[in-house]
Amino acid sequence: MKKTFTINLGNRVFSIDEDAYERLQEYLERIEGYFSDQKEREDIINDIEIRISELFSERLSAGKQVITILDVEEIITVMGDPGVIAGDKEDKSRSYSHHERGSSQRRLFRDPENRIIGGVCGGLGAYLNIDPLIIRILVAILSLTFGVGLLIYLILWIVVPEARTTAQKLEMRGDSVNASNIGKFVRDEFESVKKSFRGNKRK
Repeated sequence: MKKTFTINLGNRVFSIDEDAYERLQEYLERIEGYFSDQKEREDIINDIEIRISELFSERLSAGKQVITILDVEEIITVMGDPGVIAGDKEDKSRSYSHHERGSSQRRLFRDPENRIIGGVCGGLGAYLNIDPLIIRILVAILSLTFGVGLLIYLILWIVVPEARTTAQKLEMRGDSVNASNIGKFVRDEFESVKKSFRGNKRK
């Protein structure tokens, strides 16, 4: 017989075995310690917790309602242990282009950060790893010559989801969704917003 706890992680509620809870708590504390000197610490931790909650949800089913120690260990393997990440501490300032490419397959999303209308071309550009401008030109040519470009664009706008979470934005680019990459992505977004704010201020 095991004790089971109820936790709220990433705004989702889970039942978790006592030993799994202790292991998860230890892992999250180590993650917090690793990112403790970052201004974006809260956002990074929140995004990591959201990703862990998504992975927990994938492991639950009608026949399984409780997170076990095995589930937690598997998720730590996927997310990366901060003890391993710490070896890369001197590279914290690396830009987004240096994010770890891994086993994560690219997924098609609309890109909200690279959009003119709905982010379809930006998302296709990230998925196909080409400049979104090329996609926009093709859509314009198909619209003007055959009249189908706009129709295709509207269909994709309806059926393709928008990349809202950090995990989805990483998946859109084919990057591994782990603690290290989430931290780097949030830092890069923060720096980008800061630069944009400074540029607008000078104007």
